[in-house]
Amino acid sequence: MTGTMAIVGFGLSTIGPGVATGLVFAAYINGVARQPEARGLLQPIAFLGFALAEALALIGLVLAFVLK
Repeated sequence: MTGTMAIVGFGLSTIGPGVATGLVFAAYINGVARQPEARGLLQPIAFLGFALAEALALIGLVLAFVLK
């Protein structure tokens, strides 16, 4: 049972960040396209969202090995 959960955790840790990164940068591009002068405000928020998505990926990867 635990091995199956580890495989599921590993799968989610590889698929999830790809989706999240795409959503974060799509929102950033959309925001800059609508209001170009807001680029300076939106860029750090986009990078923070990217960093959080990648951190969750690393947590999922570590949990996959811990649960194994």
